[in-house]
Amino acid sequence: MKIAIGNDHAATDLKFEIMEYLMSKGHEVVNFGTDTKDSCHYPLYGEKVARAVAAGEADCGVLICGTGVGISIAANKVKGIRAAVCSEPVTARLVKEHNNANIIAFGARIVGAETAKAIVDAYLNAEFAGGRHQNRIDMISAIEE
Repeated sequence: MKIAIGNDHAATDLKFEIMEYLMSKGHEVVNFGTDTKDSCHYPLYGEKVARAVAAGEADCGVLICGTGVGISIAANKVKGIRAAVCSEPVTARLVKEHNNANIIAFGARIVGAETAKAIVDAYLNAEFAGGRHQNRIDMISAIEE
C-alpha cells in the first residue's frame, strides 16, 4: 500500500518512527512532512497529504501534529477527503469501517509511539463496511458540492 505521511515540527520524531514502522510492514511511504523541528505551519502539510490522497497518488494518509486536530482540519478542506483524528485503536478501526476515512491523524503530544503504531495497524487492517454507511458517505460528499 502507498501511504502519504505529513507532519509539523511537533511530530518530526514520531513521523520518522511511524515511517520506519510502515516500511517494515512492506508499505511504500511518501513523506510530505517537515524533517526538522523548526517551527512551521501544519496546514501546508495537511493539504499536501490530502491533495495526494484525493488525486489517487497515495492509497491513504497519516497526519501528525501536536494534537492531530489542526492538521486534520486543513486536510478536510480538500474535496474528497475524510480525515479523522484517532487517539486510540478502536476509533481508528471505526473511522475506516463506518466513515471510510482516507486519512487518519493523531497527536504527537497526545499518543506515544506504541499507541500510534496500534492506531495505524487498526486503521490499515480495517475495511469499509459499505451498506448504510455508504449512504452517509454520499451525504457527506453532497455537502462538498
